[in-house]
Parts: sequence; C-alpha cells; structure tokens
Amino acid sequence: MLKFLAASWRFIDDRTGASEAIGPMMKHIVPRDARWWYVFGSAALCCFILQVITGIGLALSYVPSGGDAFQSLKYITDQAPLGSVLRGMHFFGASAMVLIAAMHMAQVYLHGAYKYPREMNWMSGVVLLLFTLAMGFTGQLLRWDANGVWSAVVGAEQAARVPVIGPFIAHAILAGDTIGGATLTRFFVLHVFIFPAFIFAGVAVHMWLILRHGISEMPKPGQPVVPSTYKRDYEARLQKSGVPFWPNAMWRDAVVSLIVVVGIIACAVIFGPPVLTTPPDPTALNVNPAPDWYFLFYFAILSMLPANLETWVILGGPLVVILVLLFLPLFFNKGERAPSRRPWALAIVLFVSTCIVILTIYGAKSPWSPDFGALPLAQEVPRVPKSHSFGAQVFYDKGCIYCHEVDGDGGHRGPELSSVGGRLTEDELTIRINNGGHNMPAFAGRISHDELAALVAFLSEQGKKAVPPPSQTQNIATASGVHQ
Repeated sequence: MLKFLAASWRFIDDRTGASEAIGPMMKHIVPRDARWWYVFGSAALCCFILQVITGIGLALSYVPSGGDAFQSLKYITDQAPLGSVLRGMHFFGASAMVLIAAMHMAQVYLHGAYKYPREMNWMSGVVLLLFTLAMGFTGQLLRWDANGVWSAVVGAEQAARVPVIGPFIAHAILAGDTIGGATLTRFFVLHVFIFPAFIFAGVAVHMWLILRHGISEMPKPGQPVVPSTYKRDYEARLQKSGVPFWPNAMWRDAVVSLIVVVGIIACAVIFGPPVLTTPPDPTALNVNPAPDWYFLFYFAILSMLPANLETWVILGGPLVVILVLLFLPLFFNKGERAPSRRPWALAIVLFVSTCIVILTIYGAKSPWSPDFGALPLAQEVPRVPKSHSFGAQVFYDKGCIYCHEVDGDGGHRGPELSSVGGRLTEDELTIRINNGGHNMPAFAGRISHDELAALVAFLSEQGKKAVPPPSQTQNIATASGVHQ
C-alpha cells in the first residue's frame, strides 16, 4: 500500500510539479525568534478552513427558502446524525475565527509588524477581518428565526440612513422593500459563495505578501525600522540566524491550531449550537433582536447614544475606524517597533480591549430592552400583602414587568419600582399609568377601572415599611419588656 501511494505521488508530482511549488514555500527561512507570538495567523486560517468544511456539511441539508429554512435547521439540529455538533462547530468556529483574527491584529500592532515593508500585509489583513465580520452578519440571518430576521432588519435600517443612496443600499440588503424569501436567498449566496471567495483571494494575497517580505522578527528596543536599510539588514539577520519554516517553526502553528480545533469541538459538544427561537413572524413585536457576541459592543454603543447623534455615529463611526485601520501603516511605517519604546501602542490596545469587553458584557445584558421573558411575580412579593396579589397579576398581564423591576424580578428599561410607593402618591401613580411618559405607553382606555385600582394599590405598597401583624407586634413588645 505504501509503495502504491509513493508511486502515485511521484506520478502526480512529476506531471504537476507540486513539490517544486510547495517546497520553497514550506522551507522559506524565518527568524529564529518567531515563536509562540506568531501562531495567531495560522490559527485563524485553520478556523476558516474548518468553517468551510462544516459549512459544506450544513449546506447539504439546509434549504435556503423562506418556508423551509427554519424547519431544515430544526431537522439538522434534532434529527440529522451529529447535526447538532456540526451546527455547534460552525457557530463556535466563527466565534474563534473572529477572536483569533482580532488577537492577531493586536499582536501585529503591538510588535509594529505593520511597518515598512509590510504595509500591504496589514491592509490585506484588515480587509480579511471585515469580510470575516460580514460572514458573521450574514450567517445570523440564515438561522431564519425571529432574532436573526429582526437583526437583519435593524442592519438594513441603519444602512438606509446613508444620505442619497441609503434607500438603495437597504433595498439591496433586503432584496426588496421588506424582508422575505428573496432576502434569505441573497444572504445565502453572500455567505456561502461571494464572501468566502473574497476571503480565499484575500488569504492568497496575504500569504504571498508574507512570502515576499518575510515574517518580522521579534521587536527589539533600539532596533528601529529604517526603510532605506531595513531589507538589507533583515536579509543579513536571516542568513545569520534564520531557520526553515518547516519543520522548525511550523510545529508551533500546528500545535496551536490543533488546540483550537479541539476546543471548538468540545464547545460544540458541551454547549451545543445556538438556540433557534421561533420562526420569523412580522406581526410579533415581543422580540429583542441582538447580534452575535462579536457585534454586542457596537450594539451597546448605539443603545447609549442620544437620538440626535445616532445617525452620525452609525454612519461615521465604522467608516472612521475602517479608514484609520487601513491607512495606519502609511503614516507610521518607520521607527521603533518594541512595545517598551511605544507605550502609547500598549495603552491603546489595553484601552480598546477593556472597552470592548465592558461594552460586550453590557450589550449581553441589554438593560435598555424590555425583558419579554420575565415571569409573573411570586405570590409572596416582599412588603406586599396577599390582598394585592391581583394588582401584581395586572402588573404582569399589562406588560409592566417587561420594563420595570420589582424586588429583583422584571426588566430594566424603565425605572425600578421596588420603592415607588415612597416616591409617588396614588394620584400621581394613576396619572402616570393613564398618560404614560418617556418611552412608556399610555394605558388609558386599555385598562379597566378595577385593574387600575388594583395596580395602583399594588405599586403604592412598594417602598412602604411593612407593619407586622398584631400578634407579632404584641410578641415583640412583650419580649422587649414593654408589657410587664
């Protein structure tokens, strides 16, 4: 068998010249100190390959039509052999690809590896990151559940704010005036064919640039990049201490990539794929569309903006960030590379990373959105007599609990009402409920007199000090020596 395989390889190699093309790439000389800091690029490429493989597996059973997409995913998840694991691998693979690509960019920035002559390496990497995020955005809609559909609608509405051409862009995103089967087909084509093709092309360009300019050495203080002499000095250092990429350096890439793949599989088995909510229903308003975690920080930023700044940030924010990233190496392509000599680089990475983490956590909690999953208040609400249980039920039935918290239960969009009885009188509560307020609907005409009275009585008790029953009061007084 081994002889047959060896003979087959010799035949293929003789006719195609594969070893002559691949050999020099695998054995190109790299700096000896290119160690564990340099594994992120290969790990990101491994994640992309895994995405292609799992995506092909999913596409064999996925039906990209408005009437069948959701059910086909249900079939893949619940009935197809290893379908749940396959969906989980595709989901966690996307997360790993985004995370590792971001880590790779941070490492390149910290080490100043974007400086001469590798400006185009950085710029092609930025383009690859953008297409990776575009894959994540289009992939969310392919779940064809309520969350994915409404997230796409939100994205189209943001694009519609672009002056003059905004409506055209929104129409192009949705493949029409409203979301429907044509939207799903368009996103499927983008996600499965167009964006992966651009990523393949981008990876080819990125790899060619790496082979052309070589892998940057570990930055050393006092060894600045001088464009007029850098290439000569770099070649001299490689001749003195360089090692072949295979096997001297590639084994680290292989080890880290293997760990990443095992981690993705483990997450898919342990946590499973993202939960499918409900099929898309344009008439259902009780949904909180939220993007996947790598867009949550932007989701949180938009939630905190005042209305008069929304359009400016939605349109200008991403554009400014993209332009800064793209053209960074054109303005800062020489000088020191060592982080110790570039403290602002380290400060920027730490600041941006901290902000993204905090905003992602805030976006995951999304306190600005109603909590439509809030459960009815418990029968024994603290400080509320049982006689007001009907008011507590009205508080739930009318949806007040979606936006207001009482003793730890409910949403956070509106003010907490655990102590509202100490702030507002019954008349003030009645007026507020009937007339509504900022982001609060008016309930006049939608709530009966008895329901309003019960709700006001329930709320007026919140924040008032509970009075123990007479028997309990007597026992306390006796114990304290009042009654002798």
